[in-house]
Amino acid sequence: MTQILLIDDDHAIRLLLERTLKRSGYDVTCASLGEEGLIKARELHPALIICDWVMPGISGLEVCSQIKSIPALATTFFILLTSLGSVEDRVKGLDAGADDFLCKPIEMNELIARVRAGLRLHQLSQDLKEQKQLLETELAEAAEYVSSILPEPLQEKSLQIKARFIPSSQLGGDGFDYFWLDDNHLAIYLLDVSGHGLRAALPALSVINLLRSRGLNRVNYHRPNEVLNGLNQAFQMTYRNDKYFTIWYGVYHRKKRHLVYASAGHPPAILLTEDPAEGFIEHHLKTPGFPIGMFPDANYVNENLTLNILSTLYIFSDGIYEIEQEDKTLLGLKKFTDILKSYQSQSPRDLETLIQSLKRHNIQDQFDDDLSIIEVDFT
Repeated sequence: MTQILLIDDDHAIRLLLERTLKRSGYDVTCASLGEEGLIKARELHPALIICDWVMPGISGLEVCSQIKSIPALATTFFILLTSLGSVEDRVKGLDAGADDFLCKPIEMNELIARVRAGLRLHQLSQDLKEQKQLLETELAEAAEYVSSILPEPLQEKSLQIKARFIPSSQLGGDGFDYFWLDDNHLAIYLLDVSGHGLRAALPALSVINLLRSRGLNRVNYHRPNEVLNGLNQAFQMTYRNDKYFTIWYGVYHRKKRHLVYASAGHPPAILLTEDPAEGFIEHHLKTPGFPIGMFPDANYVNENLTLNILSTLYIFSDGIYEIEQEDKTLLGLKKFTDILKSYQSQSPRDLETLIQSLKRHNIQDQFDDDLSIIEVDFT
């Protein structure tokens, strides 16, 4: 039976409304003061509250405001009883969170009609809340699955790799991997699918599984440009599939300390090399090329360099620097690079320290986009 809470200091009105509502089949609980009403509301979690505006102690306006501030009662439909008919008073009531008004003297048929309408809206709000919770659960499970297939840290004599993946509240399309192609060649990549939600996460998982199994036909995985060309043919956008993605892909030869790389619309990887005289020298590693899936005839090219023994490479998604700060501006790549240099000077280094530094710049509790970063230390 639907629970209704009735709050009114007038005993006669309270009794009349209670009898009317009970005859209509509702379970009615009464309170004579605002304080008592708040206590019962927290206990009962009623679907609908009818509350007088003018009462001793806490007014109906304050009761409404407090009820709407309680997450568990946010969908409770709130009707204010009032003899105040001015527009200004109704604006105050709406600002406090009231969903509807009943003017005194109360017409019983109108009361029942407004209660029925309010309960329909309450049920719709409950359904939406449940669907939202279900979607959030599914997104959390998807984020856990994405995390579960990402690689573990790599620790070798002259090569250490650490990585972090922080899913956003909406779950984006970040993904990364690193694996040995043979005894000397290590493939490293990070991708970012456009959009959010499962429709962005699923293509990222497909790319990870495809590259991990080396499922692209007639592609030399030691040549980054061939890998990007193969992905571009396999993941072309269509009318039914509007997703594209950016990617940075590199292959490192550990004996020669040689890196060859290519990118497709992705932010540059940042190589920081320690110089005793100049501090940290930065190099932005990026090649021209459209994001994967945009144009079937897109072309991708390789660049290469030999790495200094005091170098560290950072590969990341744009979510790591497109962070809204307190002054409403974005953090930006330049400021993020300065944060990286400060982090690079620490000993020992822990990516969690870097993440916490970024969180201090973020005005939101959670990041608006997925945040992914790979740290490759060649020292």
